[in-house]
Amino acid sequence: MCGICGQISFNGQAADVTPVIEMTERMKARGPDALGLHVHGGNALGHRRLKIIDLSERAHQPMVDNALGLSIVYNGAIYNYDELRMELQGKGYEFFSHGDTEVILKAYHAWGKACVERFNGMFAFAVTHRDSGKTFIARDRLGIKPLYFSKTDKAFRFSSSLPALLAYDDIGKAIDPVALHHYMTFHSVVPPPHTILRDVKKMKPGTTLTVTPDGNVDEATYWTLDFTPSADEMQYGLEDWAELLLVNLRKAVKRRLTADVPVGVLLSGGLDSSLIVGLLAELGQWDVNTFSIGFKDVNGEGGNEFAYSDIIAKHYGTDHHRIEAEDERVLPSLDRCIRAMSEPMVSHDCIGFYLLSEAVSRHVKVVQSGQGADEIFGGYHWYPPMMESKDGIYDYVSHFFDRPHTEYVAAVNASFVGDDHSFDFVHRHFSQPGAQSAVDRALRIDTTVMLTDDPVKRVDNMTMAWGLEARVPFLDHELVEFSARIPAMWKVSHGGKHVLKEAARSVIPHEVIDRPKGYFPVPALKYLDGDYLAFVADTLRSSRSRQRAIFNPAYIEHVLEQPDAHITPLKGSKLWQMAVLEHWLTVQGI
Repeated sequence: MCGICGQISFNGQAADVTPVIEMTERMKARGPDALGLHVHGGNALGHRRLKIIDLSERAHQPMVDNALGLSIVYNGAIYNYDELRMELQGKGYEFFSHGDTEVILKAYHAWGKACVERFNGMFAFAVTHRDSGKTFIARDRLGIKPLYFSKTDKAFRFSSSLPALLAYDDIGKAIDPVALHHYMTFHSVVPPPHTILRDVKKMKPGTTLTVTPDGNVDEATYWTLDFTPSADEMQYGLEDWAELLLVNLRKAVKRRLTADVPVGVLLSGGLDSSLIVGLLAELGQWDVNTFSIGFKDVNGEGGNEFAYSDIIAKHYGTDHHRIEAEDERVLPSLDRCIRAMSEPMVSHDCIGFYLLSEAVSRHVKVVQSGQGADEIFGGYHWYPPMMESKDGIYDYVSHFFDRPHTEYVAAVNASFVGDDHSFDFVHRHFSQPGAQSAVDRALRIDTTVMLTDDPVKRVDNMTMAWGLEARVPFLDHELVEFSARIPAMWKVSHGGKHVLKEAARSVIPHEVIDRPKGYFPVPALKYLDGDYLAFVADTLRSSRSRQRAIFNPAYIEHVLEQPDAHITPLKGSKLWQMAVLEHWLTVQGI
């Protein structure tokens, strides 16, 4: 819903306001409705506002509560803020606004760090103490809302966007070799705290940071995901799980109607977004705005799924908008799309969400979206082979990794060659307690790591580039905790998402339940030729690319010779992957 940023100066130094103002300017798209700045001593807070809840000036940010001696900048939506407000009023707190921002502020005063455990929603916020100078920072459980930071000897800086932090000239531009390995190997997923820049970190989901004026930064984890069912749940069958799933999903969808503006739906025509529309209809939302996008077919691969989205739109009588992305719009938009990325992201879906969000933002300011269902309900093709696997690591890697370590060594400059960081990360993650089977370990890493730093980040970046807030009911933390406890066989079997499909049969037409799995197809970015290939070749052969010397020129030329022969196991273009990184670094002045 917004963009937040700030600087916490150490050891009595005054706040440097100029770069904080510049950070807010760089995030203007995230919050086009208002600009706010608050400075006190060594702390400076900046905010860009997208008005969704409490549209009045009383909810302006940074919000300062002089009586409590606290100030806050906040990005997100707390869906249970009304219930928390009533509880806090019962404790004697008085409110001057009607939104969720002030609820967070007073909840923190009432319950301290534990306040985050009471919030249902997506959030990244920072609360500063007037008298002590201490700052408390939190990020939601699933990392739906981003938070980047950089710490020097002089100050701690944070922002909703990595590029915004580059307003500080003293932040180094060196590439993080661990992050580069993840980007090239782990399908562009760079797990926190790493980012592609060594001097910029990102906050882990489900954690808090406490920053003190003497330069100390204390991290605490308040949420982890456990896949162990209770004794009673061990007795449940498929019908029991499906029935309870619908109960939890209905709550999640209803919660995400919390807004003082209309809420639409990104309707791909797949099971997940179609089910959201169906559940909204149960709540009386029959005239909801729905949006679909399609692209040109390439090499016999379809570029749209309008046939399925039309079924749902007609069935529920939605105010449906079909957006056809003509070729002449896609290529010129690639530069702006890449500029909108907080980190380089390889998925072809990015341009789809970018162009879709541009069109959607003309109609509504908030949409619900179906991201997350594949990860929490076992919808991907690499899960079935892991049902019989003992530890699953090699099965997972063979399906998900873009290239083996030996190819990575050949692809990059020798200065970036080191350990097999991506394999080591997966091995450590699979070794953590809380998931007994190989498939549950895969579901856990995808839900808590891949999901955050690929689909969720993609949707946040591309929607917020147009001042559009995306809400993801499948990532309601109570629903995620519930789904984790469902036995894997009820999720992975019958082509994946079996329990979700069975639950959906009582809600939506069967045509969109039993259809083949779909996605936002952009074939032109997989089968690169013509102007798209020229864009990639020019990027990888540019003087800036040669100066950075990230990739081995011989590897680049080898892949350029036969682009279609260099496709990753997840059907992505290795050329496109390298070009996105190089172009992102160029537009960020790195």
